[in-house]
Amino acid sequence: MKRITVLLADDNSVVRGEFRRILEHEVDLEVVGEAHNGREAVAMVNKLRPAVVLMDIAMPLLNGLQATRQILKSAPTTKVLILSAHDDEAYVVEAINSGAMGYLIKQTAADSVCPAIRSVQNGKTFFSPSIPARLQKRNRKKWMDWGGLPKPRLAFSQSL
Repeated sequence: MKRITVLLADDNSVVRGEFRRILEHEVDLEVVGEAHNGREAVAMVNKLRPAVVLMDIAMPLLNGLQATRQILKSAPTTKVLILSAHDDEAYVVEAINSGAMGYLIKQTAADSVCPAIRSVQNGKTFFSPSIPARLQKRNRKKWMDWGGLPKPRLAFSQSL
């Protein structure tokens, strides 16, 4: 069985350690590196070529969204899964616009990080359970504001 290689990128060593411990119990997932800032994440992706990056948004030197954009330019087959304490829809939309395949809220991510990694590796999106309903409500309001005229919008699906 080919393992899914994962790079952990978070400025908090305790958070990185917790996710490393979770992933180490999975036979199909392998942590290949840890980055403590956005610049280091970009450099490590270019060197290690992981399949998936679990990326915090708020990091020093280069934030997770900027790092995501750079990673996808240099390693377009790498999938980025955002990990954040922020559940504000503006962050989620910006993450999607940056090319991330999913968004996990740190407070609830422990239970869903492994299925999320597998999902994005397979080309599917994955969001913490509270996010799709909030985005759907936001898009419905925008649709009504446009007078019911359909506008092109990002498509996403929740995988569980």
